[in-house]
Amino acid sequence: MNQIIELTIAPDGQSRVETQGFTGDSCRTASRFLEQALGKSTSEQLKPEFHQRVSRDEHLQEGH
Repeated sequence: MNQIIELTIAPDGQSRVETQGFTGDSCRTASRFLEQALGKSTSEQLKPEFHQRVSRDEHLQEGH
């Protein structure tokens, strides 16, 4: 599955960062630069994929 980071900015200036295709906390690592640039986070919703363990093969593949 492809790894995607989607950034949505509403007309009122509120922003939302959503990740797809990540397992474990790798989504936080991948999207950290956007979250830091946007400022303080007001809420967080974790998807079921967050609670999945990263397999050894996935971890090695991400390292490239």
